[in-house]
Amino acid sequence: MTRRTAARVVADMLDGYGVTHVFSVPAILRRTMAELELHHPHIARVVTHGEKSAAYMADGYARVSQRPGVVAAQVVGALNLAAGLREPFLAGSPVVALTGGRSPATKFRRVYQEIDDLPAFEPVTKFNGTIDDADRFPDMLRHAFRVATTGAPGPVHLQVQGNEGQLDTAETDAEPIVEPQFARVPPIRPAPDDDAVTAVLRLLAEARRPVLVAGGGVRSSRAGAELVALAEALRIPVATSANGKDTIPGTHPLSAGVVGTYSRECANRVVARADLVCFVGTGTGSMTTHFWAVPPIGTPAVQIDLEPSQLGRNYPLRASVAADARAALGRMLALADRQPQPDRTAWLAEVDRLKAEWRDRYREVLTSDAVPVRPERICAELTAGLPGDAVLVVDTGHAGMWMAQFHDTTSAEQGYLRSAGHLGWAFSAGVGAKCAAPDRPVVVFTGDAGLYYHLGEIETAVRRRVNLVTVVNNNHGGNQSRRGFDRAYGGQATEQARELWTYHDVDFARIAEQMGALGIRVDRPGDLAGALDRALHAGRPVVVDVHTDIAVAAPLPVG
Repeated sequence: MTRRTAARVVADMLDGYGVTHVFSVPAILRRTMAELELHHPHIARVVTHGEKSAAYMADGYARVSQRPGVVAAQVVGALNLAAGLREPFLAGSPVVALTGGRSPATKFRRVYQEIDDLPAFEPVTKFNGTIDDADRFPDMLRHAFRVATTGAPGPVHLQVQGNEGQLDTAETDAEPIVEPQFARVPPIRPAPDDDAVTAVLRLLAEARRPVLVAGGGVRSSRAGAELVALAEALRIPVATSANGKDTIPGTHPLSAGVVGTYSRECANRVVARADLVCFVGTGTGSMTTHFWAVPPIGTPAVQIDLEPSQLGRNYPLRASVAADARAALGRMLALADRQPQPDRTAWLAEVDRLKAEWRDRYREVLTSDAVPVRPERICAELTAGLPGDAVLVVDTGHAGMWMAQFHDTTSAEQGYLRSAGHLGWAFSAGVGAKCAAPDRPVVVFTGDAGLYYHLGEIETAVRRRVNLVTVVNNNHGGNQSRRGFDRAYGGQATEQARELWTYHDVDFARIAEQMGALGIRVDRPGDLAGALDRALHAGRPVVVDVHTDIAVAAPLPVG
């Protein structure tokens, strides 16, 4: 057997699992990084300005490529990295995190920069382990990829002995272990039980006003085509969670929009009117159901989910299917003709009416020429101007609310990634998304409050030639918080309340230029389309800084 460094084993395994980028803040696994450059130079070593942003990049990479994103940090940055894993954990995104760890020879001796970081990773990972012997690198790394990709995907963490993971310099007889099946999501597609499928189809056939609610599980299963085909065959409208928004084009006649809290009004109204809700690949959490008010608990429901423990978690069920979303929807489509389908003309007409009423209510703001620019107009321009294969990466907060309500995907090939709740995620995630899909247009939508979090990563995008486009809703404030702070001050919009959510008016286009990106400032709605087109064809990182009306707040959800 040939002895080699553990670093060579790790490098060979990352190559074997199809990893193309490793995101990190130096210095961690120095020898492994050198082995990558020497033996696998196609694997890019992306040096970032923060561990949290590195984790977000790995997350964006994973969501677009559907391969595990890899992120690494030395021991002093481990807690920053753990904070970044909160997002992929909540979003169900496969990330493999490697950090430095304490050495047995110096534990409890107040070694510089060291604390016991391991417990911090427990709540934000599916598996949290240590590598304390060089011979264990192959089986532990293999296990990390297996856990990250199987079942509901999610992050895993391996702590490598040594503050910079110096254990990788040790020699070992161990051979690399690569299981290509676990290099993608999903590696395994559990098949549905036909009796369970038939029970769901029977209930759908009996319902007069059924609706499908598709979540992120449909997206991770790559089951959008099956979802649309089933909806068309059964003539059932589809609402989605924010994470499932790209599972059906927003312009499809059966699409009702995003349901829940960050939602479109007509989607909430459609789901509230349903006499049977079929949840597919969603955990029925608070954001998708507007805290279990849409639909109200007690509404007849059926559910399809990969994780049996999620079935009926928040809604009592009439029937359920434990299976991969694509496998289940495909089997439902195959068996659908065994159930006679009722005439749903009246129900679909009602859905169309609710959608038309929403369009009529907001047509003026979607086409507004007001200055400062209204955010709804930005959403409309992104709907019209994004190429058919573009990926849109959206922050949480007001950015998530605006896009869920007023933007539509227009083709099955468009991607939509949305933060599971961490402001500032979008720009770094967009960098990772563009690394994973260099030939696709990647556009980030965030506000100035979100961009501030990881502003320094503009330099990373420039240095690495990651040519994404970032559209900033720049109203020099975090005005989603306005209502809450006004309430705290007795319902009055006082100056004392405003100082808690307003900022200086900053020109991000100028900042971008100083960092080496192209900066485009937009002050008038009529300039939006041209700015977006210029940005998409610039061949370099671009920040489109749109100065918007601070007084405009997103509509609140309909309960």
